[in-house]
Amino acid sequence: MADALASAVRIIGGQGATARLLGVAQPSVWRWIARAKPLPAEHVLAVEAATGISRHDLRPDLYPREAPAAGATDLEPAR
Repeated sequence: MADALASAVRIIGGQGATARLLGVAQPSVWRWIARAKPLPAEHVLAVEAATGISRHDLRPDLYPREAPAAGATDLEPAR
């Protein structure tokens, strides 16, 4: 999670650019990274859109990977 956020900040162009994108102060971005704080939920989708880093990688506690539907592996291919 922290590595994903640090990567996102680099892609966006640094802490200042990330802060401007999200409408927060640069020290907030620093705190998220330096103190391994999770990216606030209200910013996850904007960071995902700006960087291509998935919401799951940014906040796996909020956006778990979807498991295959029950029985999905038992389906036969369409004919």
